[in-house]
Amino acid sequence: MVVSIGIGSALWLTRARADAPHLSESDPAAVAVGYKEDAATVDKAKYPTFAAGQTCGNCSLYQGKESDAWGGCTLFNGKLVAGKGWCASWTNM
Repeated sequence: MVVSIGIGSALWLTRARADAPHLSESDPAAVAVGYKEDAATVDKAKYPTFAAGQTCGNCSLYQGKESDAWGGCTLFNGKLVAGKGWCASWTNM
């Protein structure tokens, strides 16, 4: 019985996560770290730490597979970030 409750809870969390809202670039938390849905649009003059190839999908804070279009991020609890996005908090895996 405990196992079925645990599995049910895990399924519910997975569904809830898939239904989570996408983080908007205009969200104050996103603005604070320069979040962009597409890393190709990062202002390299404003964020000189950005390097080609860095994306949310290959950041250690990303809570999805690198190939996922959207996934969770430990910085933006409850909102999904674009796998091809980027922010100044990017850290190597």
